[in-house]
Amino acid sequence: MNNLLVWQLASRYLRGKRSANAVPILSRISMIAIAVSSAAMIIIFSVFNGLESIAKQGYVAFYPDIKVTIAKGKFFPVDSEKIRKIEMTQHVDDISAVIEDYAFAVHYNEQKPVILKGIDDRYMSVNDVSPYIIQGDTFVMASQPQGETNPGNPNTAILGSRILNELGTDINSLSYFTLNAPDASITDPGADPLSALRSVKVRPAGVFRIQDDFDSKYILAPFGLVQELFNQPGKCTSIEIKVKAGKDKEVQEELKKLFGDGYKVETRYEQNKTMYMAMGAEKWVMYAILMMVMLIASFNMIGALSMLVLEKQKDIAILKAMGALPGAIKRVFLLEGILWALMGGVTGLSIGIIVCLLQQKFELIQMGESFIVSAFPVEIHGADIVLVFATVMAVGLLIAWYPAIRATKVVDPTLKSA
Repeated sequence: MNNLLVWQLASRYLRGKRSANAVPILSRISMIAIAVSSAAMIIIFSVFNGLESIAKQGYVAFYPDIKVTIAKGKFFPVDSEKIRKIEMTQHVDDISAVIEDYAFAVHYNEQKPVILKGIDDRYMSVNDVSPYIIQGDTFVMASQPQGETNPGNPNTAILGSRILNELGTDINSLSYFTLNAPDASITDPGADPLSALRSVKVRPAGVFRIQDDFDSKYILAPFGLVQELFNQPGKCTSIEIKVKAGKDKEVQEELKKLFGDGYKVETRYEQNKTMYMAMGAEKWVMYAILMMVMLIASFNMIGALSMLVLEKQKDIAILKAMGALPGAIKRVFLLEGILWALMGGVTGLSIGIIVCLLQQKFELIQMGESFIVSAFPVEIHGADIVLVFATVMAVGLLIAWYPAIRATKVVDPTLKSA
């Protein structure tokens, strides 16, 4: 029996009228179950893609393409010669020296541990923070090369939105808050605790909102001001570099040669390896859960196909009498199961894609004002569509396998009764 006849029989069983039994009902329930599962899969994947994209965008704001840090210790001298060589390295677009450490922010009776990040006038070109500044601006960071605090401006800083709220201060007022940090030059802080702290008063000049990981931890201030607070003149904690798209590995190798083994030169992925691995693992865990749901929802297809085999016993006996081999009969019912899964899968994928497109265009489901986006973000990836479609086909093949094997063992019911 050739493949064309196999296709004709399977398609006839799919659309043909059947006797008054449960087969039509169960087959439609199976298709609906697969349609719902595949629609849920593509919708959840698309929402996950959207949320992952927003999370990664937020990390772009605080993690550069390439970051150079010292392998042992925290602070290291800003070497102007190495800075010049980095700038001359091919594919490097910009470079910024950063000094970063823990500090305490205090405003009246409110206090909060923060990560204080001292940035120079090139920082905003290296890291994409500006789009997330929701109040104020970055004027305070201008014209301060290598940390020279501009004496024409008061000490100012840009705060994460949660820090601003928790401290109870406001950028529209003239109120100041205090930044406290331990003095690195004091070797025995217990002898005189008061002298072991250095303090500076700072006025809020801007607010950024990215995500809680940053909004509740980071304060940006002029490079020189932070150097002075930490008592680390002429030093930084990292050199952050922006490179041309796709050239990070190439530039990384050049910088490793320049800095040697005493320094770490990391790409954005290496700086956040755990986060990127967790995101990838979450998606595969979600896929495994949804695939199990699809399998469970499709189990009644086994019953429907088994009943179809019983219904078509005479047809199978005739085919065998005409010389059809067991493999051909098995292919008929395997193809029947795949067609059921195909109809359900295509319907579900179409529904899921339409729902995602409607969400993209009309923002039907909102997230609330406290989020950086107004509506649930969705991104449809072609790879996800292919994955869902392949999963549906695999499930259809798997579910149809047992009834198809059973069909090869069917004997002529008239002979059986005789």
